[in-house]
Amino acid sequence: MKIRRKYLFYALAFASAIITAGVSAIDATIIAFHIPDPWAFGLSCFLVGTIITLLIVLVFSIPVKGKSLGSKIIDPSFKRLRLVRKEELKYHIPAAVGNSALTIGYFALLSILGDPSAVIPFSQIVILYLIIIESIIEKDMPTLSEIQSSLIVTFGAILGSISLTGGINLQSLAIVFLVINPAWVLFSIYQRKLKLIKIDNKPNDALNIRFWNVVFACIFTTVIVFMYDALIGTNHFIMGITASIEHFNWVALTMGITFFSLVFYIRALGIGKASVTQAVKASSVLFAIPFSLVISYFNIIPPFSTDPVMILIKIIGTTLVILGIVSFALALVKAYVFISVKPGYPIEETMKELWNIRGVTRVAATAGKYDFMVKIRIRTLVKGYEKIIRKLEGIEAINKYKWESVLKEWEEI
Repeated sequence: MKIRRKYLFYALAFASAIITAGVSAIDATIIAFHIPDPWAFGLSCFLVGTIITLLIVLVFSIPVKGKSLGSKIIDPSFKRLRLVRKEELKYHIPAAVGNSALTIGYFALLSILGDPSAVIPFSQIVILYLIIIESIIEKDMPTLSEIQSSLIVTFGAILGSISLTGGINLQSLAIVFLVINPAWVLFSIYQRKLKLIKIDNKPNDALNIRFWNVVFACIFTTVIVFMYDALIGTNHFIMGITASIEHFNWVALTMGITFFSLVFYIRALGIGKASVTQAVKASSVLFAIPFSLVISYFNIIPPFSTDPVMILIKIIGTTLVILGIVSFALALVKAYVFISVKPGYPIEETMKELWNIRGVTRVAATAGKYDFMVKIRIRTLVKGYEKIIRKLEGIEAINKYKWESVLKEWEEI
């Protein structure tokens, strides 16, 4: 099956958002009736999750007509479960640290607020963090349209984080700004780096990335909880092991569904920037509302307020998130530049000069009519085009070039 790359990106991000909203309702149920301790819940998720994720990836490793089951229905880059590579470790470790802190912070926030429709929007403030980080570590500085879209999504998320019960909690704000959002930045940035690296000259796959992230996060969470207990004198570690055994089915359910949410998210990260991917995934703000209404109906969380002011605030916040996502979607421009170089100039040096141009996302040396193919991704066509052309004309090795804007892009799934 083939699908336009842009549509694939949004399909993956929206699928991840819907699943995330559903999982949050399951997590709220588990906290309300089974594992109220966020430390124990977080540890049990990784202990049970390692087993469940391993089983899922092994099933997807089953060969079907020359290809693995996972490559046919999840990620075409996936072949089978494999050992982690040395070049991946420098990305897996910070991603796992981020996932560990993110998970415990998320459960702590959920145990305080209870309402998934308030918890999920709170965590979307991470978009501003990602915009700032990307402007520092990547070559693609945010444009005015990106900043505007991010602010729209962020303020919408803040309004959406006000529970329909009318409550807002200062402790939850501290968890959001000091734990969840910084941890999510680590997680998403390094998961994207993992997806973009090549393994055996082929794109890395989301299933192996997810499995090894759970394994490393399990190790870090175990150490963190054990040390916390030793310092404070609590027994979260024992409670986590006990919860893993006594509530194995519930934890396996939430981790099994979460697997698909994060695999889709990782695949989307391989297509779009982390901030843009997160902005689209912020649609979970909208999807969480019906799930919260359902668990409220069954008295899992307190009944919602019928105060029209609170409902209006929630509607405004959700609308802003949707507008911000649409703004992101309409702004992206892609192009390919085909370049011929003059004889006698070194390939490596010319490639480096091309790579250093802002907006360039890929440089490939080719055989045939052209010497290089450069992939461009910009937010504003006219301004971006002018800047890139000036840079190209400033490279002495270039003889001639041809710019081709992308109208449609397809990818096999």
